[in-house]
Amino acid sequence: MKFFSKLFHNKSIVTIISLVACFAILIFAYRYRVNTAINAVDVPIATKKLEAREEITEESFTTVKVAQSMITNNIITNKKDLIGKYVNYNTFIPEGAMFYASAVVTWDKMPDSAWADIQEGYTIFSLKVNADSTFGNSIYPGDKIDLYYQNTLRSTSSSKEGNWFIGPLIEGIEVLAVKDENGAHIFKKSSEQKNAAALIFAVPDDMFSIIKRASYISGGSIIPVPRNANYNAETTLGNEKILSFINTNSQYLESDIIENTNVDSSITVIE
Repeated sequence: MKFFSKLFHNKSIVTIISLVACFAILIFAYRYRVNTAINAVDVPIATKKLEAREEITEESFTTVKVAQSMITNNIITNKKDLIGKYVNYNTFIPEGAMFYASAVVTWDKMPDSAWADIQEGYTIFSLKVNADSTFGNSIYPGDKIDLYYQNTLRSTSSSKEGNWFIGPLIEGIEVLAVKDENGAHIFKKSSEQKNAAALIFAVPDDMFSIIKRASYISGGSIIPVPRNANYNAETTLGNEKILSFINTNSQYLESDIIENTNVDSSITVIE
């Protein structure tokens, strides 16, 4: 006690202690005022770059304090909304970035899972494409397309035979996935985008048969035609003359003929 009594009777020491205490109070008051003013909240940020379709785990993020004024409705602030979710198929999340709701999805929103649950009576079709036929790799999952068919006429009349034609085959198809030559997905914001090699979509079974037969006719080609965001056409058959040409020039087993498809009588049927 005598030690403290002597200590507090030393004006120099008392002055130093007072200055330190005042400084500590000022720091505390400043931090309190700043935190009160900005209303800081804990926000998850990525601890590493997260690629498209990557699962988000507890190790994928940490939390930092961010001013409430910087938080928008699209920013995820609760880590429970991240764990077990996936980075959306058309984006990636840089290291140190916050998580936006539009960039985080459940597995059932991924392209592969989309065609795993296609409705009954539909069949998946994979259309071979390249960078040119996809208009410079500008067709992506979720886009609406039409399929056009082109070939040359085959007639007994020499004046018509060989004339080139093109027309709509099937309209209003939604693209489920776009893949490169290795089977990897191609997305809008991939940092290492490759050329498209296949468009994946689902069509009614009778339309699948038509597309398949069209793909086997020599000299012909099926062309995807992208449509704008407001194109909401239902999946329907296209030009009747195009369909008639396909029916006339295709060959398939009698058991493969689908009823009510207006099959042309001139089709060659393999018994």
